[in-house]
Amino acid sequence: MKKSWIAAMYFVMATICSTTATNESPPYTVVHTESDFEIRLYQTSVWMSAPVLNTISFEKATWNGFHRLFQFIQGANLNFSRIPMTAPVLTTMVPGAGPLESQGYYVSFYLPLKFQADPPLPLPELDIKPYDFDGHCVAVRRFSGFAKDERIVKEAEKLDSSLSRSPWGEFKSGRGYSIAQYNSPFRIAKRRNEVWVDVHAPELGSNSVGVAVY
Repeated sequence: MKKSWIAAMYFVMATICSTTATNESPPYTVVHTESDFEIRLYQTSVWMSAPVLNTISFEKATWNGFHRLFQFIQGANLNFSRIPMTAPVLTTMVPGAGPLESQGYYVSFYLPLKFQADPPLPLPELDIKPYDFDGHCVAVRRFSGFAKDERIVKEAEKLDSSLSRSPWGEFKSGRGYSIAQYNSPFRIAKRRNEVWVDVHAPELGSNSVGVAVY
């Protein structure tokens, strides 16, 4: 049963993420670039978020949250709206213990522009809610391959090390990391993943913000 559920979820992600190049993404401006990371200024937008708490596995949390979000975009909402998939799928840690010192995660996706002003209300049993992604700066490190539990820890450590050697290190938020995934699980080559961490840059119109909480 477990294997069949995992196989089904891989099929679902492969189906809806196969056109990533045409999917909407949250708008941002690159305000600074280094050899191994960049600073982006994201605009304020509305995302849909699924909490997966008391879980230390990034991979399991991502599947759990994404499954509920997928039901929502397939029509499990009070409007019965079918909502196009966007990119990336963003898994944000809640600081605690475990990988990346996390005690749980929020799995989120950006609502398409058509639904930004009036998000469809999800069915209550999905336990997901819209939240305001306030405009702010994010330090981003891109990496290829698959975002596995062990891999994301190493990539977050690399970003942390790069930031500590740059002027941006003192502005890094202590609220935790996010992992952004852009591709279908069936894509092997040229995969795009990113590790994000908030930075405080008020001179760019950006304030430090926290993870999505209800």
